[in-house]
Amino acid sequence: MILIKNENSYTEMMKSLAHSRRNRKDENLLQMYIQMVIDDSLFKRKKEILETEINNALDTGDQQTFYKLAEKYADLMKSTT
Repeated sequence: MILIKNENSYTEMMKSLAHSRRNRKDENLLQMYIQMVIDDSLFKRKKEILETEINNALDTGDQQTFYKLAEKYADLMKSTT
């Protein structure tokens, strides 16, 4: 007589495998979402800083700084497309 010691059935093992794969997928999606939130926050902050610096250059009449910052601003905006 053969006794099976507390071993999971094939069905239980497959369910467990599917569950662990689903958890990995969920973790990957969560990591992607977190990265998107971070990237968006960084973009908005860089944009805000450049806009402030551009406005300061305009207020002080610093044409050279204005053009340099305007180019950086244009590059930043292109990077979002």
